This record gives sequence, C-alpha cells and structure tokens, in this order.
Amino acid sequence: MAITAQDVNKLRQMTGAGMMDCKKALTEAEGDFEKAVDILRKKGQKVSASRADRETKEGVVATRVTDNGAKGTLLSLTCETDFVAKNEGFVTFANTLIDIAVAHGATSQEAVLALPFENITVAEKIIEMTGKIGEKIDISHFEIITAETVVPYIHSNGKLGVLVGLVNTSGTDVEEAGKDVAMQIAAMNPVAVDKDGVDASTIEREIEIGKEQARAEGKAEEMLEKIAMGKLAKFYKESTLLSQQFVKDNSKSIAQYLDGVSKGLTVNAFKRISIG
Repeated sequence: MAITAQDVNKLRQMTGAGMMDCKKALTEAEGDFEKAVDILRKKGQKVSASRADRETKEGVVATRVTDNGAKGTLLSLTCETDFVAKNEGFVTFANTLIDIAVAHGATSQEAVLALPFENITVAEKIIEMTGKIGEKIDISHFEIITAETVVPYIHSNGKLGVLVGLVNTSGTDVEEAGKDVAMQIAAMNPVAVDKDGVDASTIEREIEIGKEQARAEGKAEEMLEKIAMGKLAKFYKESTLLSQQFVKDNSKSIAQYLDGVSKGLTVNAFKRISIG
C-alpha cells in the first residue's frame, strides 16, 4: 500500500522518530501503525545493544522535594554527548522520569525502571529513546533521603546535584543554611556526614596510607600507628562534612556554622551526584 506523507508525519508525531525511519517502518508494517511503532522500538533495542559498551559521561541531574520538605529525590539521566544532554527533549525526559518515580514512591533505580511509562515501562521507554536519539541513555543514579527539612541544589551546569537533610530545625527557616551546606557538599565532596559515617574499608586504607607515608619518611616502626592515627584525624577534619571548614567562612566548621544558625541544627544525611 502507498504510504502518504501524512501517515509518516502522524507516526513521527506519535514516536518522535526521524521521517525516514518512520517511512521505512510504515512500509515494512504495510501501513499498520501499531506494527510500525513496534518496528521502531525494535530498532531502538538494536541501537541500544550496539551502544551497550559506550560510556555515558554527559547528562542532567534532577531533584524533587516533597511539599512538606521531609523527603528528597535525586536522579541522573546520562547520555554520550553534551549536545544531547542540553537538548530540551532530553532534559524534559529526565524531569518526567523523576516525576514518575516520586509519584509511584520508587525506592531504587531498579524500581524506577519497572514503573509504567504511558503504555510501556520506563526501561522500555529508555530503549525507545535510545533508538530515537542514537545514543546510549541510562538512569545512572537514583537517591532518596529523609529529614525534618531536605534542601536541594543543582549546580549551574546541571551535571551536579545535591540533597542535604537537616534535623533539629526547631521550626526555624533553614533553607538558606541548607543551600550553603549543599553548595559546600558540591564543592568539597565529603565522604560522610561525620567520622561515624566513614566506612571501615576507608578507615583501614587511610591508616595504611598514613603508616606507609611515615615509613617512607624514615619514622620508627613503633611510631607508625600513632602517626597514622594523627593523619586519620586530619582526614576526618578535611573529608567529613560537619568537620570541614565552611567555605564561606573558614573560621568555622560546618557544625559550628549550623549551630550558629539555630542551636542544635545539624545534618543527618546527604547525597551528591556528579556526572562526568
């Protein structure tokens, strides 16, 4: 049967695929729109498979915080090139995905991929978008935190996002303080809220590095443990959030800054996502 320009345009409007791809799909499907959509999706699967080993070092980060401010969600959608990452359709897709995740109460990346998107799943929609765009696309990160007040921050390039959870707010407006701390997290990339949050393997590694450094400096073996523990204390000060110097006022630590905003105010959790 003859495939008209109107038919091709209709399929293009339905799927967002290119004109020639739509024409070929309709021709192969003998004018059946549902079959043509399936053909385009299958093409997407082939494109996705052929690009499975590609690295996705570009993309966009999106955040959402509930109306009561007690729960925050952070999602990154990644792609291969900056050109695609800045495309309005790609950014809209990322925001649609996080809205779907929040609406369904998803708690993991796997759960997001299984959620319904129109008449298919999110995972299938990503495959479809891969075929349409011609680049590998991934949900690379999905994070959630809860607190009395969760404050989000997206860096100006759109590729770095932070959620910070504040507790002991005492009813104080802590939005500005939360933004300051979120920007600190973005800039300084702490490993944990405080030393109690540092995992055992990191502590062991830092102690071993400290010992090796002291040994290389010719220190006596019996002094290595003590020196390494001193270096570990320095690591905590530089690499855990509450102990870090506040970048806006290095006469204070983050803990001191927050306590000055409201007595007892502190951070219970944070998440940081950086693309690239």
